[in-house]
Amino acid sequence: MHTIEEKKEQFERLLGIMADLRRQCPWDKEQTFESLRTLTIEETYELADAILNNNKKEISKELGDLLLHVVFYAQMGSETGDFDMYVVMKNLCEKLIFRHPHIYGEVQADNPEKVMQNWEDLKLKEKGGNRSVLAGVPMSLPAMIKAYRVQDKARNVGFDWEERSQVWDKVREELGELQTEIDSMDHDRMEAEFGDLFFSLINAARLYKINPENALERTNRKFIRRFNYLESQTIAQGLDLKRMSLAEMDVIWNEAKQQE
Repeated sequence: MHTIEEKKEQFERLLGIMADLRRQCPWDKEQTFESLRTLTIEETYELADAILNNNKKEISKELGDLLLHVVFYAQMGSETGDFDMYVVMKNLCEKLIFRHPHIYGEVQADNPEKVMQNWEDLKLKEKGGNRSVLAGVPMSLPAMIKAYRVQDKARNVGFDWEERSQVWDKVREELGELQTEIDSMDHDRMEAEFGDLFFSLINAARLYKINPENALERTNRKFIRRFNYLESQTIAQGLDLKRMSLAEMDVIWNEAKQQE
């Protein structure tokens, strides 16, 4: 692997290139924090795809694209005098040291759970203790990720099931309440109860250390893979999906399952 000096050299080169682009490139010159925001989100999802595909080459490439955005924002901050890359890195270093007293201080934390509890406690202290426990969860997060995060933060202050198996009673309770609303066909209440059921299932995933986003994406990809097989086989056999019965589709669907 490369030395610290070699890494510093490339990072300084990157900062210099970014400064050049902001001065000379027509497209880069006109970008703002707002115009880059959606592109940054897109790059983050592309990195997530590479991670899910376990494609190390693509992970490296997408990390570079994401780093470009970090450097871009820092360059724009330096142009207005609000902050620069030095401030970004300095603040990050100080935050990491402050939030890892078990490494840089006298605090004991011999397991990940204790580390996370200390992390959340220290985050509140950074804000003078005036922020809500859930205040650090971005409102713009996708709903599933947000649910997981608010549940996890609540856990850090002791708001959680005494035994994780208790969550299944809650899941069954929510499923029953949903069924009641389905029977009455009250669509507003059905949506509300669907939300409660999802929330309880995400809670169960958290308690059993399952990432619900990853779990659902695995199922998405499995369904896409099987459906693509179904589609390709019907075309190869000169059939039309729209004219096939569900039983006929199931035969090919089960073939796809067996191939896995």
